[in-house]
Amino acid sequence: MPQRKRMSLGLSIANIGYHHAAWRHPAVPPGGAMDFAHYRRCAKLAEAGRFDMIFLADTASVPALDDPAKAREREHEHVKHEPLALLAALSALTSRVGLVPTVSTSYADPYNTARAVGSLDHLSGGRAGWNVVTGFSVEEAQNFGHAAVPPSAERYDRALEFVGVVNGLFDSWDDDAIPRDKASGIFFDRAKMHKLDHRGRHFRVLGPLDQPPTPQRHPPIFTAGTSDASEELAAAVADVVYAGKPTLEGARTYYARVKARLARYGRSPDDLRIMPGIKTYVGRTRQEAQDKFDEMQALLTPEQGFGLLAAAGFPDYTGLDVDGPVPRAAAAQKAFYAESTTLTLDQAWRENWTIRQLYEQVCAGIW
Repeated sequence: MPQRKRMSLGLSIANIGYHHAAWRHPAVPPGGAMDFAHYRRCAKLAEAGRFDMIFLADTASVPALDDPAKAREREHEHVKHEPLALLAALSALTSRVGLVPTVSTSYADPYNTARAVGSLDHLSGGRAGWNVVTGFSVEEAQNFGHAAVPPSAERYDRALEFVGVVNGLFDSWDDDAIPRDKASGIFFDRAKMHKLDHRGRHFRVLGPLDQPPTPQRHPPIFTAGTSDASEELAAAVADVVYAGKPTLEGARTYYARVKARLARYGRSPDDLRIMPGIKTYVGRTRQEAQDKFDEMQALLTPEQGFGLLAAAGFPDYTGLDVDGPVPRAAAAQKAFYAESTTLTLDQAWRENWTIRQLYEQVCAGIW
Protein backbone atom coordinates (compact mmCIF):
# COMPACT_ATOMS: atom_id res chain seq x y z
CA MET A 1 0.00 0.00 0.00
CA PRO A 2 1.22 3.54 -0.70
CA GLN A 3 2.46 5.40 2.35
CA ARG A 4 -0.15 7.74 3.78
CA LYS A 5 0.78 11.39 3.74
CA ARG A 6 0.84 13.10 7.11
CA MET A 7 -0.21 16.67 7.79
CA SER A 8 2.43 18.87 9.42
CA LEU A 9 1.20 21.24 12.11
CA GLY A 10 2.99 24.21 13.59
CA LEU A 11 1.99 26.67 16.30
CA SER A 12 3.10 30.20 15.55
CA ILE A 13 3.23 31.95 18.91
CA ALA A 14 2.74 35.66 18.34
CA ASN A 15 3.14 37.14 21.80
CA ILE A 16 -0.31 36.74 23.42
CA GLY A 17 -2.17 36.14 20.18
CA TYR A 18 -2.40 37.07 16.52
CA HIS A 19 -5.53 39.11 17.14
CA HIS A 20 -4.48 42.72 17.54
CA ALA A 21 -6.86 43.29 20.46
CA ALA A 22 -5.99 40.06 22.30
CA TRP A 23 -4.28 41.90 25.14
CA ARG A 24 -7.56 43.66 26.05
CA HIS A 25 -9.50 40.45 26.65
CA PRO A 26 -10.51 40.14 30.34
CA ALA A 27 -9.00 36.64 30.63
CA VAL A 28 -5.63 37.65 29.18
CA PRO A 29 -2.88 39.07 31.40
CA PRO A 30 -1.80 42.19 29.47
CA GLY A 31 1.85 41.59 30.32
CA GLY A 32 1.73 38.00 29.11
CA ALA A 33 4.03 38.60 26.13
CA MET A 34 7.00 38.89 28.52
CA ASP A 35 5.80 36.17 30.92
CA PHE A 36 7.72 32.93 30.43
CA ALA A 37 4.82 30.94 31.89
CA HIS A 38 2.71 31.93 28.87
CA TYR A 39 5.21 30.50 26.40
CA ARG A 40 5.73 27.40 28.52
CA ARG A 41 1.99 26.76 28.44
CA CYS A 42 1.84 27.25 24.66
CA ALA A 43 4.77 24.91 24.10
CA LYS A 44 3.25 22.25 26.35
CA LEU A 45 -0.08 22.51 24.51
CA ALA A 46 1.65 22.15 21.15
CA GLU A 47 3.56 19.13 22.36
CA ALA A 48 0.49 17.49 23.89
CA GLY A 49 -1.39 18.10 20.63
CA ARG A 50 1.43 16.37 18.69
CA PHE A 51 2.33 19.49 16.71
CA ASP A 52 5.53 19.28 14.73
CA MET A 53 6.89 22.62 15.89
CA ILE A 54 6.44 25.96 17.55
CA PHE A 55 7.44 28.96 15.44
CA LEU A 56 8.50 32.45 16.51
CA ALA A 57 8.32 35.22 13.92
CA ASP A 58 10.38 38.31 14.66
CA THR A 59 11.31 41.82 13.61
CA ALA A 60 13.90 43.57 15.76
CA SER A 61 12.16 46.93 15.88
CA VAL A 62 9.02 48.84 16.76
CA PRO A 63 7.95 50.00 13.29
CA ALA A 64 6.31 53.21 12.08
CA LEU A 65 6.31 55.07 15.39
CA ASP A 66 6.54 58.38 13.54
CA ASP A 67 3.45 57.72 11.42
CA PRO A 68 0.37 58.96 13.35
CA ALA A 69 -1.95 57.00 11.04
CA LYS A 70 -0.56 53.72 12.44
CA ALA A 71 -1.77 53.36 16.03
CA ARG A 72 1.23 51.44 17.32
CA GLU A 73 0.52 52.51 20.89
CA ARG A 74 -2.64 50.36 20.80
CA GLU A 75 -0.91 47.18 19.60
CA HIS A 76 0.61 44.56 21.90
CA GLU A 77 2.88 42.76 19.44
CA HIS A 78 5.78 45.22 19.55
CA VAL A 79 7.06 44.10 22.96
CA LYS A 80 8.67 40.67 22.70
CA HIS A 81 11.50 38.29 23.53
CA GLU A 82 14.47 37.47 21.31
CA PRO A 83 13.42 34.16 19.68
CA LEU A 84 16.60 32.10 20.08
CA ALA A 85 16.91 32.90 23.78
CA LEU A 86 13.25 32.10 24.43
CA LEU A 87 13.33 28.80 22.53
CA ALA A 88 16.55 27.74 24.27
CA ALA A 89 14.71 28.10 27.58
CA LEU A 90 11.70 26.18 26.26
CA SER A 91 13.91 23.39 24.96
CA ALA A 92 14.54 22.29 28.55
CA LEU A 93 10.81 21.96 29.24
CA THR A 94 9.82 20.04 26.11
CA SER A 95 10.99 16.78 24.57
CA ARG A 96 9.31 16.32 21.17
CA VAL A 97 8.09 19.55 19.60
CA GLY A 98 10.32 21.38 17.10
CA LEU A 99 11.67 24.85 17.88
CA VAL A 100 11.92 27.39 15.03
CA PRO A 101 13.31 30.90 15.69
CA THR A 102 13.54 33.68 13.13
CA VAL A 103 16.96 34.97 12.02
CA SER A 104 17.40 37.97 9.75
CA THR A 105 20.18 37.29 7.28
CA SER A 106 20.37 41.02 6.56
CA TYR A 107 21.35 41.97 10.11
CA ALA A 108 22.84 38.82 11.68
CA ASP A 109 26.21 37.14 11.23
CA PRO A 110 26.57 33.60 9.82
CA TYR A 111 29.07 32.37 12.40
CA ASN A 112 27.02 33.57 15.39
CA THR A 113 23.88 32.20 13.77
CA ALA A 114 25.46 28.78 13.25
CA ARG A 115 26.60 28.76 16.90
CA ALA A 116 23.17 29.81 18.19
CA VAL A 117 21.07 27.49 16.02
CA GLY A 118 23.59 24.69 16.53
CA SER A 119 23.41 25.17 20.29
CA LEU A 120 19.62 25.05 20.15
CA ASP A 121 19.80 21.79 18.17
CA HIS A 122 22.21 20.27 20.72
CA LEU A 123 20.25 21.50 23.75
CA SER A 124 16.96 20.22 22.36
CA GLY A 125 18.24 16.87 21.16
CA GLY A 126 17.77 17.67 17.48
CA ARG A 127 14.60 19.76 17.44
CA ALA A 128 15.86 23.10 16.07
CA GLY A 129 15.01 24.77 12.80
CA TRP A 130 15.52 28.35 11.68
CA ASN A 131 13.33 30.78 9.78
CA VAL A 132 15.34 32.80 7.26
CA VAL A 133 14.08 36.35 6.65
CA THR A 134 15.69 39.30 4.90
CA GLY A 135 13.74 42.09 6.66
CA PHE A 136 11.37 44.74 5.38
CA SER A 137 11.21 47.29 8.22
CA VAL A 138 13.17 50.48 7.78
CA GLU A 139 13.33 50.84 11.56
CA GLU A 140 14.94 47.42 11.85
CA ALA A 141 17.48 48.42 9.21
CA GLN A 142 18.25 51.60 11.13
CA ASN A 143 18.69 49.61 14.35
CA PHE A 144 21.59 47.84 12.64
CA GLY A 145 23.31 50.84 11.14
CA HIS A 146 21.60 51.09 7.73
CA ALA A 147 19.95 54.26 6.50
CA ALA A 148 17.27 52.25 4.70
CA VAL A 149 16.30 48.66 3.96
CA PRO A 150 18.90 47.30 1.51
CA PRO A 151 17.58 46.63 -2.01
CA SER A 152 15.77 43.34 -2.50
CA ALA A 153 18.35 41.87 -4.87
CA GLU A 154 21.15 42.59 -2.39
CA ARG A 155 19.21 41.16 0.56
CA TYR A 156 18.40 37.90 -1.19
CA ASP A 157 21.89 37.52 -2.62
CA ARG A 158 23.24 37.95 0.91
CA ALA A 159 20.65 35.49 2.26
CA LEU A 160 21.68 32.80 -0.19
CA GLU A 161 25.35 33.20 0.68
CA PHE A 162 24.49 33.40 4.40
CA VAL A 163 22.67 30.05 4.31
CA GLY A 164 25.54 28.47 2.40
CA VAL A 165 28.04 29.67 5.00
CA VAL A 166 25.94 28.41 7.92
CA ASN A 167 25.50 25.00 6.33
CA GLY A 168 29.21 24.90 5.56
CA LEU A 169 29.99 25.62 9.21
CA PHE A 170 27.65 22.82 10.26
CA ASP A 171 29.92 20.54 8.19
CA SER A 172 33.07 21.58 10.07
CA TRP A 173 33.46 18.17 11.71
CA ASP A 174 33.05 14.63 10.45
CA ASP A 175 30.64 12.49 12.44
CA ASP A 176 33.49 10.65 14.18
CA ALA A 177 35.84 13.61 14.49
CA ILE A 178 35.62 13.95 18.28
CA PRO A 179 36.45 10.62 19.92
CA ARG A 180 37.14 12.10 23.39
CA ASP A 181 39.54 9.21 23.98
CA LYS A 182 40.76 9.43 27.58
CA ALA A 183 43.25 6.61 27.17
CA SER A 184 45.15 8.23 24.31
CA GLY A 185 44.50 11.79 25.37
CA ILE A 186 43.06 12.66 21.94
CA PHE A 187 39.95 14.78 22.25
CA PHE A 188 39.40 15.41 18.54
CA ASP A 189 40.94 14.16 15.32
CA ARG A 190 42.51 17.12 13.55
CA ALA A 191 42.29 15.34 10.16
CA LYS A 192 38.53 15.10 10.49
CA MET A 193 38.06 18.78 11.28
CA HIS A 194 37.63 21.17 8.35
CA LYS A 195 38.12 24.92 8.08
CA LEU A 196 35.50 26.49 5.88
CA ASP A 197 37.71 29.36 4.68
CA HIS A 198 34.78 31.01 2.90
CA ARG A 199 35.55 34.11 0.85
CA GLY A 200 32.42 35.44 -0.79
CA ARG A 201 30.80 38.69 -1.85
CA HIS A 202 29.24 39.36 1.55
CA PHE A 203 31.22 37.25 4.03
CA ARG A 204 34.71 36.07 4.88
CA VAL A 205 34.51 33.23 7.41
CA LEU A 206 37.43 31.02 8.41
CA GLY A 207 35.82 28.35 10.59
CA PRO A 208 35.60 25.70 11.83
CA LEU A 209 32.48 26.00 13.95
CA ASP A 210 33.39 25.43 17.59
CA GLN A 211 30.73 22.72 18.00
CA PRO A 212 30.57 19.06 16.98
CA PRO A 213 27.96 18.08 14.40
CA THR A 214 24.47 18.84 15.62
CA PRO A 215 21.97 15.98 15.98
CA GLN A 216 20.38 16.97 12.66
CA ARG A 217 23.63 18.07 11.00
CA HIS A 218 21.63 20.70 9.05
CA PRO A 219 18.60 21.95 11.00
CA PRO A 220 15.65 22.52 8.63
CA ILE A 221 15.28 25.92 7.00
CA PHE A 222 12.00 27.84 6.85
CA THR A 223 11.24 30.82 4.64
CA ALA A 224 8.20 32.95 3.77
CA GLY A 225 7.15 35.49 1.17
CA THR A 226 5.55 35.72 -2.25
CA SER A 227 7.97 37.85 -4.25
CA ASP A 228 10.00 36.28 -7.06
CA ALA A 229 13.13 36.60 -4.95
CA SER A 230 11.60 34.98 -1.88
CA GLU A 231 10.15 32.12 -3.91
CA GLU A 232 13.53 31.55 -5.57
CA LEU A 233 15.26 31.48 -2.19
CA ALA A 234 12.71 28.95 -0.95
CA ALA A 235 13.27 26.75 -3.98
CA ALA A 236 17.03 26.91 -3.51
CA VAL A 237 17.42 26.28 0.23
CA ALA A 238 14.16 25.88 2.18
CA ASP A 239 12.68 22.75 3.66
CA VAL A 240 9.42 24.51 4.59
CA VAL A 241 7.66 27.63 3.34
CA TYR A 242 5.27 29.45 5.65
CA ALA A 243 2.71 31.03 3.32
CA GLY A 244 -0.73 32.59 3.06
CA LYS A 245 -2.98 33.66 0.23
CA PRO A 246 -6.36 35.41 0.39
CA THR A 247 -8.08 33.06 -2.08
CA LEU A 248 -7.99 29.34 -2.82
CA GLU A 249 -7.19 30.05 -6.45
CA GLY A 250 -4.29 32.26 -5.44
CA ALA A 251 -3.01 29.59 -3.04
CA ARG A 252 -3.08 26.93 -5.75
CA THR A 253 -1.23 29.20 -8.16
CA TYR A 254 1.39 30.01 -5.55
CA TYR A 255 1.85 26.34 -4.65
CA ALA A 256 2.35 25.30 -8.26
CA ARG A 257 4.70 28.20 -8.99
CA VAL A 258 6.98 27.53 -6.01
CA LYS A 259 7.06 23.78 -6.58
CA ALA A 260 7.94 24.33 -10.26
CA ARG A 261 11.08 26.26 -9.26
CA LEU A 262 12.62 23.32 -7.40
CA ALA A 263 13.78 21.39 -10.48
CA ARG A 264 16.38 24.01 -11.41
CA TYR A 265 18.12 23.28 -8.09
CA GLY A 266 18.01 19.52 -8.57
CA ARG A 267 15.23 19.13 -6.05
CA SER A 268 11.92 17.28 -6.26
CA PRO A 269 8.52 18.77 -5.32
CA ASP A 270 8.48 16.62 -2.17
CA ASP A 271 11.68 18.29 -0.94
CA LEU A 272 9.73 21.41 0.07
CA ARG A 273 6.65 21.59 2.28
CA ILE A 274 4.28 24.54 2.06
CA MET A 275 2.44 25.30 5.30
CA PRO A 276 -0.39 27.87 5.04
CA GLY A 277 -0.99 30.18 7.96
CA ILE A 278 -4.47 30.14 9.49
CA LYS A 279 -6.08 31.72 12.54
CA THR A 280 -8.37 29.51 14.60
CA TYR A 281 -11.03 30.07 17.23
CA VAL A 282 -11.73 26.84 19.07
CA GLY A 283 -15.03 25.85 20.65
CA ARG A 284 -17.01 22.73 21.48
CA THR A 285 -19.54 23.91 18.92
CA ARG A 286 -19.42 26.25 15.95
CA GLN A 287 -21.50 28.77 17.90
CA GLU A 288 -19.10 28.72 20.85
CA ALA A 289 -16.20 29.39 18.50
CA GLN A 290 -18.18 32.16 16.77
CA ASP A 291 -18.97 33.76 20.14
CA LYS A 292 -15.27 33.77 21.03
CA PHE A 293 -14.43 35.38 17.71
CA ASP A 294 -17.17 38.03 18.07
CA GLU A 295 -16.01 38.84 21.60
CA MET A 296 -12.48 39.42 20.38
CA GLN A 297 -13.61 41.55 17.43
CA ALA A 298 -15.64 43.76 19.78
CA LEU A 299 -12.43 44.71 21.59
CA LEU A 300 -11.08 46.53 18.54
CA THR A 301 -11.29 50.30 18.83
CA PRO A 302 -11.88 52.48 15.74
CA GLU A 303 -8.51 54.12 16.32
CA GLN A 304 -6.79 50.76 16.23
CA GLY A 305 -8.86 49.71 13.23
CA PHE A 306 -7.85 52.78 11.23
CA GLY A 307 -4.24 52.11 12.19
CA LEU A 308 -4.42 48.47 11.08
CA LEU A 309 -5.70 49.50 7.68
CA ALA A 310 -2.97 52.09 7.23
CA ALA A 311 -0.29 49.58 8.28
CA ALA A 312 -1.62 46.99 5.82
CA GLY A 313 -1.41 49.35 2.86
CA PHE A 314 -4.98 50.66 2.71
CA PRO A 315 -5.67 54.40 2.40
CA ASP A 316 -5.74 56.49 5.57
CA TYR A 317 -9.43 56.69 6.57
CA THR A 318 -8.79 58.64 9.78
CA GLY A 319 -11.58 61.12 10.47
CA LEU A 320 -14.18 59.33 8.33
CA ASP A 321 -17.35 57.75 9.73
CA VAL A 322 -16.33 54.28 10.88
CA ASP A 323 -19.81 53.00 10.05
CA GLY A 324 -19.89 54.72 6.69
CA PRO A 325 -19.06 53.03 3.38
CA VAL A 326 -15.50 52.30 2.34
CA PRO A 327 -14.55 55.16 -0.01
CA ARG A 328 -13.90 54.24 -3.62
CA ALA A 329 -10.24 55.23 -3.76
CA ALA A 330 -7.15 53.33 -4.80
CA ALA A 331 -5.20 51.45 -2.13
CA ALA A 332 -1.99 52.94 -0.89
CA GLN A 333 1.11 51.60 -2.59
CA LYS A 334 2.69 48.95 -0.38
CA ALA A 335 4.13 46.05 -2.29
CA PHE A 336 4.23 43.70 0.70
CA TYR A 337 0.41 43.57 0.86
CA ALA A 338 -0.55 44.80 -2.60
CA GLU A 339 -2.41 41.69 -3.74
CA SER A 340 -4.41 41.36 -0.53
CA THR A 341 -5.36 45.03 -0.30
CA THR A 342 -6.59 45.08 -3.90
CA LEU A 343 -8.70 41.94 -3.53
CA THR A 344 -10.10 43.06 -0.18
CA LEU A 345 -11.03 46.53 -1.42
CA ASP A 346 -12.77 45.01 -4.44
CA GLN A 347 -14.80 42.81 -2.10
CA ALA A 348 -15.56 45.72 0.23
CA TRP A 349 -16.94 47.80 -2.62
CA ARG A 350 -18.80 44.86 -4.11
CA GLU A 351 -20.49 43.97 -0.82
CA ASN A 352 -20.90 47.54 0.47
CA TRP A 353 -18.82 47.11 3.61
CA THR A 354 -18.41 49.85 6.16
CA ILE A 355 -14.95 50.91 7.25
CA ARG A 356 -15.54 49.03 10.51
CA GLN A 357 -16.33 45.84 8.60
CA LEU A 358 -13.20 46.33 6.52
CA TYR A 359 -10.83 46.61 9.46
CA GLU A 360 -12.58 43.73 11.23
CA GLN A 361 -11.92 41.54 8.18
CA VAL A 362 -8.27 42.63 8.07
CA CYS A 363 -7.77 42.02 11.78
CA ALA A 364 -9.36 38.59 11.51
CA GLY A 365 -7.00 37.64 8.71
CA ILE A 366 -9.86 37.17 6.25
CA TRP A 367 -8.23 39.13 3.47
